[in-house]
Amino acid sequence: MIAEQPAETMLAAVLHGKEDLRMEQIPVPHADKGEILVRVGAALTCGTDLKVYRRGYHAMMLKPPIVFGHELAGTVARVGAGVTKFAVGDRVVPMNSAPCDACYFCLHGQHNLCENILFNNGAYAEYMRIPARIVEKNTLLVPAEVPLEYAALTEPLACVVYGFNETSPQPGDTMVVIGAGPIGLMFIHVAQLSGLRVIAVVKRDDQVTAARLFRAAEVVQITPGVDTVAAVRALTTNHRGADIVIEAVATPATWEQSVAMVRKGGVVNFFGGPPKGTVVTMDTNRLHYGDITLKASFHHTPTACAAAFALICGGKFKAAEFITRTVKLDEVPAVFARMMTRSADNITDIKTAVLPNGYRPNGRRR
Repeated sequence: MIAEQPAETMLAAVLHGKEDLRMEQIPVPHADKGEILVRVGAALTCGTDLKVYRRGYHAMMLKPPIVFGHELAGTVARVGAGVTKFAVGDRVVPMNSAPCDACYFCLHGQHNLCENILFNNGAYAEYMRIPARIVEKNTLLVPAEVPLEYAALTEPLACVVYGFNETSPQPGDTMVVIGAGPIGLMFIHVAQLSGLRVIAVVKRDDQVTAARLFRAAEVVQITPGVDTVAAVRALTTNHRGADIVIEAVATPATWEQSVAMVRKGGVVNFFGGPPKGTVVTMDTNRLHYGDITLKASFHHTPTACAAAFALICGGKFKAAEFITRTVKLDEVPAVFARMMTRSADNITDIKTAVLPNGYRPNGRRR
């Protein structure tokens, strides 16, 4: 296939600082040795992106000014010298990072903690350059039957798959998931598909509906005057608590509640990351004599990415249900401004798919 000839400039959403996201015409990146240039078919909104938008930076992943966004799938427009895994026209989902495979943590199998991890941003644009290391270690070929907006779910789902596997789940276990944002709903869905009984803990009526859509067996809604911990434990055998609790809200209160909801010998995964300096209080007596395991999961690994991608391609994962809105590229700043507040206009949104030029990855127009 003849290489696509992109224009000299492209439209992109550039983050300049706190709540300062601008649409700009910038040069189209080049594909250097080992790299590929991807024409973005779909880029998805993400809670991490919203956090960065609110704060204006991310200490590990990006520093402004920078093209924003990291969940995407698209079509290879150009290949750099030496690239053999992909060709022009291939449909691909590149991850937002790749480990070095050589540092202390990589050699100990903890690739998510790589000391030299390479992050990549720039999904809210017409084209995105994929660095050589990500091309080689963490880019996947998308089958023709899988819409690109579904494939773009791979990165957040990989984080969930990694965190889920870290809790050593077994079919028949009872798992509590606190939170029903995109990540919480993915945990509910993955656990249910894996044969676990899921109790969802949510706040709003629309979250009750969403949790049931993704097959939570029970839903506990947080309401004034109701003891949420007692309500959850009442849904477990002899009120002993859940085998596994996933905290996906990132507040001190929910961190502490998650420990109170787990059974003796159970596992708590603090998946939601509160701001630096946040302090919580734990009952050390219960932790010690209850033999409770506390974990915290960060990011993903290439292995988790491959597993998440296989789950999406397998057909059982409800990918379509996670994409609740589609917009054009030039609407990105307005989307993030809207995400800052809950309203009747966006209260049921899970993820928004940004489709450059109105292009729909499955061939339809917006």
